[in-house]
Amino acid sequence: MAFTYATLKPFGVEVTGAAGHQLVNQEAAEECRAALDEHGVVVYRELNISDDELVALSRLLGDVVTAKTGEHRYPEIATITLDPAKTNAALATYRQGNFLWHIDGATDMLPQKATLLTAREVDDADGDTEFANTYLAYESLPDEERAKISDLRVAHSFAAAQLRANPDASEQERAAWDQVPSTVHPLVWTRRNGRKSLLLGATAGEIVGLAADEGRALLDHLLEWATQPRFALRHHWRRGDLVIWDNTGMLHRALPFDPTSRRLMHRTTLVGEETVA
Repeated sequence: MAFTYATLKPFGVEVTGAAGHQLVNQEAAEECRAALDEHGVVVYRELNISDDELVALSRLLGDVVTAKTGEHRYPEIATITLDPAKTNAALATYRQGNFLWHIDGATDMLPQKATLLTAREVDDADGDTEFANTYLAYESLPDEERAKISDLRVAHSFAAAQLRANPDASEQERAAWDQVPSTVHPLVWTRRNGRKSLLLGATAGEIVGLAADEGRALLDHLLEWATQPRFALRHHWRRGDLVIWDNTGMLHRALPFDPTSRRLMHRTTLVGEETVA
Protein backbone atom coordinates (compact mmCIF):
# COMPACT_ATOMS: atom_id res chain seq x y z
CA MET A 1 0.00 0.00 0.00
CA ALA A 2 1.21 3.55 -0.75
CA PHE A 3 1.19 4.76 2.84
CA THR A 4 4.01 6.64 4.57
CA TYR A 5 5.48 5.01 7.69
CA ALA A 6 7.49 6.86 10.34
CA THR A 7 9.00 5.03 13.30
CA LEU A 8 8.18 6.57 16.69
CA LYS A 9 10.47 6.65 19.72
CA PRO A 10 10.92 4.64 21.87
CA PHE A 11 8.46 2.35 20.02
CA GLY A 12 5.48 2.50 17.69
CA VAL A 13 4.91 3.55 14.10
CA GLU A 14 2.89 6.40 12.56
CA VAL A 15 1.12 5.91 9.24
CA THR A 16 0.02 8.86 7.10
CA GLY A 17 -1.65 9.17 3.73
CA ALA A 18 -4.26 6.48 4.34
CA ALA A 19 -8.05 6.61 4.26
CA GLY A 20 -10.36 4.28 6.14
CA HIS A 21 -11.70 2.39 3.14
CA GLN A 22 -8.14 1.51 2.07
CA LEU A 23 -7.67 -0.68 5.16
CA VAL A 24 -10.72 -2.87 4.60
CA ASN A 25 -9.08 -5.60 2.56
CA GLN A 26 -6.97 -8.63 3.38
CA GLU A 27 -3.68 -7.18 2.08
CA ALA A 28 -3.98 -4.00 4.16
CA ALA A 29 -5.04 -5.98 7.23
CA GLU A 30 -1.97 -8.23 6.90
CA GLU A 31 0.23 -5.13 6.59
CA CYS A 32 -1.42 -3.69 9.70
CA ARG A 33 -0.91 -6.95 11.60
CA ALA A 34 2.76 -7.06 10.64
CA ALA A 35 3.27 -3.45 11.80
CA LEU A 36 1.52 -4.24 15.05
CA ASP A 37 3.71 -7.29 15.68
CA GLU A 38 6.86 -5.28 15.00
CA HIS A 39 6.02 -1.99 16.73
CA GLY A 40 3.31 -2.69 19.34
CA VAL A 41 1.42 0.54 18.59
CA VAL A 42 0.27 1.63 15.11
CA VAL A 43 -1.00 5.21 14.69
CA TYR A 44 -3.02 5.98 11.55
CA ARG A 45 -3.12 9.78 11.42
CA GLU A 46 -6.44 11.41 10.44
CA LEU A 47 -7.66 8.19 8.85
CA ASN A 48 -11.33 9.16 9.36
CA ILE A 49 -12.44 5.54 9.36
CA SER A 50 -16.22 5.07 9.45
CA ASP A 51 -17.92 2.79 11.97
CA ASP A 52 -18.71 0.33 9.18
CA GLU A 53 -15.05 0.29 8.16
CA LEU A 54 -13.84 0.06 11.76
CA VAL A 55 -15.89 -3.07 12.37
CA ALA A 56 -14.87 -4.57 9.02
CA LEU A 57 -11.17 -3.97 9.71
CA SER A 58 -11.50 -5.41 13.22
CA ARG A 59 -13.07 -8.58 11.79
CA LEU A 60 -10.21 -8.91 9.30
CA LEU A 61 -7.70 -8.71 12.18
CA GLY A 62 -9.40 -11.27 14.42
CA ASP A 63 -12.49 -12.26 16.37
CA VAL A 64 -14.13 -9.13 17.79
CA VAL A 65 -15.35 -8.77 21.39
CA THR A 66 -18.97 -7.77 21.92
CA ALA A 67 -18.95 -4.47 23.84
CA LYS A 68 -20.64 -4.57 27.25
CA THR A 69 -22.15 -1.10 27.07
CA GLY A 70 -24.76 -1.67 24.35
CA GLU A 71 -24.58 2.03 23.40
CA HIS A 72 -23.91 1.64 19.67
CA ARG A 73 -25.78 0.15 16.73
CA TYR A 74 -22.77 -2.12 16.21
CA PRO A 75 -22.51 -4.47 19.21
CA GLU A 76 -18.73 -4.54 18.71
CA ILE A 77 -18.27 -0.78 19.24
CA ALA A 78 -17.92 0.80 22.68
CA THR A 79 -18.29 4.58 22.95
CA ILE A 80 -15.67 6.08 25.27
CA THR A 81 -16.55 9.47 26.76
CA LEU A 82 -17.27 11.21 30.05
CA ASP A 83 -19.72 13.65 28.49
CA PRO A 84 -23.07 13.11 30.27
CA ALA A 85 -24.87 14.07 27.06
CA LYS A 86 -23.25 11.10 25.29
CA THR A 87 -23.27 8.36 27.94
CA ASN A 88 -25.06 7.44 31.15
CA ALA A 89 -23.83 8.49 34.58
CA ALA A 90 -22.80 5.00 35.71
CA LEU A 91 -20.59 4.42 32.68
CA ALA A 92 -19.03 7.86 33.08
CA THR A 93 -18.14 6.95 36.68
CA TYR A 94 -16.63 3.59 35.69
CA ARG A 95 -14.57 5.26 32.98
CA GLN A 96 -12.66 7.27 35.57
CA GLY A 97 -10.58 4.09 35.64
CA ASN A 98 -9.33 4.94 32.15
CA PHE A 99 -7.06 7.52 33.78
CA LEU A 100 -5.13 4.68 35.46
CA TRP A 101 -2.62 2.40 33.75
CA HIS A 102 -4.50 -0.70 32.59
CA ILE A 103 -4.99 -3.27 29.86
CA ASP A 104 -8.37 -3.95 28.26
CA GLY A 105 -10.24 -7.07 29.31
CA ALA A 106 -7.86 -8.00 32.14
CA THR A 107 -10.76 -9.43 34.15
CA ASP A 108 -11.81 -11.70 31.25
CA MET A 109 -10.65 -15.31 31.08
CA LEU A 110 -8.34 -14.13 28.29
CA PRO A 111 -7.22 -10.49 28.16
CA GLN A 112 -8.06 -8.92 24.83
CA LYS A 113 -5.42 -9.35 22.13
CA ALA A 114 -5.57 -5.87 20.60
CA THR A 115 -7.52 -2.63 20.80
CA LEU A 116 -8.59 -0.29 17.98
CA LEU A 117 -9.48 3.24 19.11
CA THR A 118 -10.56 6.06 16.81
CA ALA A 119 -11.22 9.71 17.68
CA ARG A 120 -14.64 11.06 16.75
CA GLU A 121 -14.28 14.25 18.85
CA VAL A 122 -11.09 15.49 20.50
CA ASP A 123 -10.14 17.87 23.27
CA ASP A 124 -7.20 19.93 22.02
CA ALA A 125 -6.11 20.79 25.56
CA ASP A 126 -6.37 17.41 27.31
CA GLY A 127 -7.07 13.73 26.84
CA ASP A 128 -3.84 12.41 25.31
CA THR A 129 -3.29 8.64 25.59
CA GLU A 130 -0.08 7.19 26.99
CA PHE A 131 1.29 3.71 26.35
CA ALA A 132 3.88 1.78 28.33
CA ASN A 133 5.62 -1.12 26.61
CA THR A 134 5.72 -4.11 28.98
CA TYR A 135 7.73 -6.18 26.52
CA LEU A 136 10.58 -3.71 26.87
CA ALA A 137 9.99 -3.40 30.61
CA TYR A 138 10.21 -7.18 31.10
CA GLU A 139 13.27 -7.55 28.86
CA SER A 140 15.05 -4.79 30.81
CA LEU A 141 14.54 -6.38 34.23
CA PRO A 142 17.63 -7.92 35.85
CA ASP A 143 17.88 -11.67 35.26
CA GLU A 144 17.40 -12.48 38.94
CA GLU A 145 14.21 -10.43 39.10
CA ARG A 146 12.81 -12.12 35.99
CA ALA A 147 13.51 -15.49 37.60
CA LYS A 148 11.79 -14.38 40.82
CA ILE A 149 8.54 -13.44 39.08
CA SER A 150 8.48 -16.12 36.37
CA ASP A 151 5.84 -18.35 37.99
CA LEU A 152 3.76 -15.77 39.85
CA ARG A 153 0.05 -15.40 39.23
CA VAL A 154 -2.05 -12.28 39.79
CA ALA A 155 -5.73 -11.84 40.65
CA HIS A 156 -7.31 -9.14 38.46
CA SER A 157 -10.65 -7.62 39.42
CA PHE A 158 -12.99 -4.83 38.43
CA ALA A 159 -13.23 -3.91 42.12
CA ALA A 160 -9.47 -3.34 42.41
CA ALA A 161 -9.49 -0.88 39.52
CA GLN A 162 -12.63 0.95 40.63
CA LEU A 163 -11.38 1.32 44.20
CA ARG A 164 -8.28 3.10 42.90
CA ALA A 165 -10.33 5.33 40.61
CA ASN A 166 -13.16 6.02 43.08
CA PRO A 167 -11.75 5.65 46.63
CA ASP A 168 -14.73 7.46 48.18
CA ALA A 169 -17.34 5.12 46.69
CA SER A 170 -20.32 4.05 48.80
CA GLU A 171 -20.74 0.59 50.29
CA GLN A 172 -23.47 -0.05 47.74
CA GLU A 173 -21.13 0.79 44.87
CA ARG A 174 -18.39 -1.42 46.32
CA ALA A 175 -20.82 -4.30 46.71
CA ALA A 176 -21.77 -3.93 43.03
CA TRP A 177 -18.11 -4.04 41.99
CA ASP A 178 -17.62 -7.25 43.95
CA GLN A 179 -20.32 -8.92 41.87
CA VAL A 180 -17.99 -8.88 38.86
CA PRO A 181 -15.89 -12.07 38.92
CA SER A 182 -12.13 -11.77 39.33
CA THR A 183 -9.68 -13.68 37.15
CA VAL A 184 -6.19 -15.02 37.77
CA HIS A 185 -3.52 -14.56 35.08
CA PRO A 186 0.23 -15.18 34.90
CA LEU A 187 2.21 -12.10 35.83
CA VAL A 188 4.54 -12.89 32.93
CA TRP A 189 2.48 -13.30 29.75
CA THR A 190 4.18 -15.59 27.21
CA ARG A 191 3.20 -15.74 23.55
CA ARG A 192 3.50 -18.60 21.10
CA ASN A 193 6.61 -16.95 19.63
CA GLY A 194 8.22 -16.99 23.09
CA ARG A 195 8.14 -13.25 23.67
CA LYS A 196 7.18 -12.20 27.19
CA SER A 197 5.51 -9.15 28.72
CA LEU A 198 4.20 -8.09 32.12
CA LEU A 199 0.46 -8.28 32.78
CA LEU A 200 -0.08 -5.38 35.17
CA GLY A 201 -2.33 -2.39 35.75
CA ALA A 202 -5.16 -1.08 37.87
CA THR A 203 -7.04 -4.39 37.89
CA ALA A 204 -4.08 -6.23 39.47
CA GLY A 205 -5.21 -6.60 43.06
CA GLU A 206 -3.00 -9.26 44.63
CA ILE A 207 -0.40 -11.91 43.88
CA VAL A 208 -1.58 -15.42 44.58
CA GLY A 209 0.33 -17.02 47.45
CA LEU A 210 2.01 -13.85 48.72
CA ALA A 211 1.04 -11.83 51.78
CA ALA A 212 -1.11 -8.86 50.80
CA ASP A 213 1.51 -6.23 51.68
CA GLU A 214 4.32 -8.12 49.94
CA GLY A 215 2.25 -8.70 46.82
CA ARG A 216 1.08 -5.10 46.67
CA ALA A 217 4.64 -3.81 47.05
CA LEU A 218 5.85 -6.01 44.19
CA LEU A 219 2.99 -5.00 41.89
CA ASP A 220 3.58 -1.32 42.65
CA HIS A 221 7.30 -1.71 42.01
CA LEU A 222 6.74 -3.44 38.66
CA LEU A 223 4.16 -0.88 37.56
CA GLU A 224 6.53 1.96 38.42
CA TRP A 225 9.30 0.16 36.53
CA ALA A 226 7.16 -0.53 33.45
CA THR A 227 5.87 3.03 33.13
CA GLN A 228 9.23 4.81 33.14
CA PRO A 229 9.63 7.40 30.35
CA ARG A 230 12.07 5.12 28.50
CA PHE A 231 9.28 2.59 28.01
CA ALA A 232 6.48 5.13 27.35
CA LEU A 233 4.85 6.76 24.33
CA ARG A 234 2.37 9.66 24.39
CA HIS A 235 -0.19 10.18 21.63
CA HIS A 236 -1.82 13.57 21.06
CA TRP A 237 -5.11 12.95 19.29
CA ARG A 238 -6.36 14.58 16.13
CA ARG A 239 -9.90 14.04 14.98
CA GLY A 240 -10.01 10.96 12.75
CA ASP A 241 -6.91 9.25 14.19
CA LEU A 242 -7.03 5.48 14.59
CA VAL A 243 -4.61 3.87 17.04
CA ILE A 244 -4.21 0.10 17.26
CA TRP A 245 -2.14 -1.52 19.98
CA ASP A 246 -1.00 -4.92 21.22
CA ASN A 247 -3.12 -4.97 24.36
CA THR A 248 -1.26 -7.59 26.42
CA GLY A 249 2.10 -5.96 25.66
CA MET A 250 1.06 -2.35 26.29
CA LEU A 251 -0.34 -0.69 29.36
CA HIS A 252 -2.30 2.43 28.47
CA ARG A 253 -4.12 5.31 30.12
CA ALA A 254 -5.94 8.48 29.15
CA LEU A 255 -4.53 11.67 30.59
CA PRO A 256 -7.22 13.51 32.57
CA PHE A 257 -9.72 15.76 30.83
CA ASP A 258 -12.78 17.65 32.00
CA PRO A 259 -15.94 15.52 32.43
CA THR A 260 -17.83 17.92 30.16
CA SER A 261 -15.19 17.65 27.41
CA ARG A 262 -16.55 16.73 23.98
CA ARG A 263 -13.86 14.01 23.68
CA LEU A 264 -15.49 10.93 22.13
CA MET A 265 -13.81 7.70 21.04
CA HIS A 266 -15.12 4.59 19.34
CA ARG A 267 -13.38 1.38 20.33
CA THR A 268 -13.29 -2.24 19.25
CA THR A 269 -11.22 -5.00 20.83
CA LEU A 270 -10.07 -8.41 19.63
CA VAL A 271 -10.58 -11.70 21.46
CA GLY A 272 -7.50 -12.79 23.39
CA GLU A 273 -5.16 -15.71 22.74
CA GLU A 274 -3.93 -18.39 25.12
CA THR A 275 -0.38 -18.14 26.44
CA VAL A 276 1.96 -21.07 25.91
CA ALA A 277 1.97 -21.86 29.64
